[in-house]
Amino acid sequence: MPYFIPNSTMATINLFLYSLFFYVFNRFITYIPSYHIRRIFIKNLVAHLGKNNSILMGVELRKPANIHIGDHVIINRNVLLDGRGGKLVIGNNVDIGQETNIWTLEHDVHDDFHSDKGAYVIIEEYVWIASRCTILPGVTIGRGAVVATNAVVTKNVPPMAIVAGVPAKIIGERKSNLMYTLKNRPWFQ
Repeated sequence: MPYFIPNSTMATINLFLYSLFFYVFNRFITYIPSYHIRRIFIKNLVAHLGKNNSILMGVELRKPANIHIGDHVIINRNVLLDGRGGKLVIGNNVDIGQETNIWTLEHDVHDDFHSDKGAYVIIEEYVWIASRCTILPGVTIGRGAVVATNAVVTKNVPPMAIVAGVPAKIIGERKSNLMYTLKNRPWFQ
């Protein structure tokens, strides 16, 4: 007689294995000092990974099947990309500074049971997000916008706007024809 595993037990085992894989991926594989090796894993996990990117060590992916990364994107060290609450779309020529957190899932502060709520995050092309920023669910950052260091983005950012602060507010406008192509391939990063 074949051995039977109940569905609830099988679901627990699958959740355990899934969690273990992403623990190993986020704590060890993303710290391998070769982008070419990391790219093999990342390309197979995310929904889309464009060409000529630079994803540095320590980038943490949560539910990467919802993460779309365009061409010529630079994602610096210790950035968190969260796809649990919906799609996270990063356009071409986007530069994301180190220790930035981009969230698609958060808790509903008005819910009696501390429930989750999620929404897409869209980062259009030529956006520059400086270090240690936080982008919250439901935000679109328009083409060519700049998010200053330590800003917390809670609302949409118009194209070419420069935002700063907590919560982020418009402090200026970017004046550029945005004709560059990002290239950054540091060794052992």
